[in-house]
Amino acid sequence: METREAAPTHFLIKIDSFYKSGIDKYETTEFVAGEYKWRLIMYPNGDNIVGKDSGYVSVYLAMADTSSLHANWEVNVVFSLFIYNQISGNFLSSLGRTRRFLGMKSEWGFSKFISQKVLSDPSNGYLVDDICMFGAEVFVLKRETLTTTGRLCLKNVDIPFKREWKIPNFSKHARIWESEKFTAGGHRWKVQLYPKGTSSNVSIFLWHVGPERVQACYTIWIKNQVNDEQVKRTSKTTLRCYWNCSATHLFPSSGESWGWPSFIELDYINDPKRGLIVNDCCILAIEISSVQAAVA
Repeated sequence: METREAAPTHFLIKIDSFYKSGIDKYETTEFVAGEYKWRLIMYPNGDNIVGKDSGYVSVYLAMADTSSLHANWEVNVVFSLFIYNQISGNFLSSLGRTRRFLGMKSEWGFSKFISQKVLSDPSNGYLVDDICMFGAEVFVLKRETLTTTGRLCLKNVDIPFKREWKIPNFSKHARIWESEKFTAGGHRWKVQLYPKGTSSNVSIFLWHVGPERVQACYTIWIKNQVNDEQVKRTSKTTLRCYWNCSATHLFPSSGESWGWPSFIELDYINDPKRGLIVNDCCILAIEISSVQAAVA
């Protein structure tokens, strides 16, 4: 799971009386993404896989209408599921998963999406006055025929894409550090980090290197080199052992960038107790969960 500020691209629904209604299964109205119809299915007390009263909420993405598809249909997608934090204004989401939807398996998701204990604690912000909000992003991977063999292959098979870089001599980079160019989702990219960006903050940007208009969903983070655990929970809050930001952005043309001028404060990243800078070295990582060619 990750936290981000941007709302889900394709669907967001508010559910009143999530527990007070006593409903064991919610099915949302249909929404369209990638020319197909979908719906979300939520089990407030868990589904049959983990068992009712398992202590978890189960959430699934399902194809809503397959009657018009051919007999051996299959749809390959990258999808993420979301729940809204009504206190912070952020969204907790699953990292993009690539799954194949077909006649025998038309639902994919998470039997343990979020624990009921975390959800039911009002201080966490996910369930307030028995109201909660769920969402989804669904990016369909296009198919094309290979004329040489007659096989079918997926475009953008390298999504989700992950990479990390070790940046030595962090304090000695006076102006900018830039990654090598890399390919994700059939497009070229690079990352730029400004150790002394805006005022007292580190700045980080993702650059699109290519002529096409393209939309990308991505997360950039600085890894904790002392504590391997990604999330450490306490009774009242969640302490993250890394620093991350997520975005969904339309890059209109080559040479366009999008990111965060104030990604993290210098005092925070340089605090040795945080584990983000060790021996004047930091580890920068990126995950690009989906890439879609934009239609003009």
